[in-house]
Amino acid sequence: MAKRQPEGNQEPAVQRIRLRYAKRGPMRFTSHRDFARAFERAIHRANIPIAYSQGFTPHPKVSYASAAPTGAASEAEYLEIGLRSAVEPAALVHDLDAALSPGLDVLDAVVAGPGSLADRIDASHWRLELPGVPDSDARRAVTGFLDAAEVPVQRLTKQGMRTLDARAPVVRLAVVETTLDVPSEVGGVPCAILDLVVRQVTPAVRPDDVLSGLRVVADLEPSVPPRATRLAQGALTARGEMVDPLDADRGVVVSGTPSP
Repeated sequence: MAKRQPEGNQEPAVQRIRLRYAKRGPMRFTSHRDFARAFERAIHRANIPIAYSQGFTPHPKVSYASAAPTGAASEAEYLEIGLRSAVEPAALVHDLDAALSPGLDVLDAVVAGPGSLADRIDASHWRLELPGVPDSDARRAVTGFLDAAEVPVQRLTKQGMRTLDARAPVVRLAVVETTLDVPSEVGGVPCAILDLVVRQVTPAVRPDDVLSGLRVVADLEPSVPPRATRLAQGALTARGEMVDPLDADRGVVVSGTPSP
């Protein structure tokens, strides 16, 4: 099937829309590149008036902010698109969500105001499920991690093996009581749940780096692969609250009417 890509001399973008979407269930194994391809196909299926870049090979005007690593679920992924004509955000959410596979779910949309979406994201809130790990073992490991001045871990990158400090960007790490909060798809074994807030730094410290740090300081090794879910990302206030990066755009007008 030929790629639906127009030729040069494109119409300019007249509206920018910012979206929040989720990666759920098996779709957490979708890579960022695979999602980008699926999203572009959904744009065409839903007949969204996407704007394209200028030049010899125009590309859809889509930009992503802090995509979750492959294998991690997320309730808070963000992107921005440029459109050739104005649309209502609520209608865009409905049409794009219907065009995407179940588990890739569009949750919210706003008309973009001034400023950069990426500049509004400096931290992420994660839930980490550790099947086979009792709460007592998790608490011991978390205490050791938080008490350490530095927790060096290694990660294989495109430039080879790199050593990172997993401790410095961690703002909060705690064991969540699981009496009323049963982990997903876990039964018959203990399963500690960790609440993690980590600042976005360069290079990024990911949940698996924090788990590597727990192994370094306390030899904590889940018998079953852990599951990470990003619950939120945005700007972290002095009180430790996460500000949704779309909040500042709510109320931007569409065709003279405040957006929902």
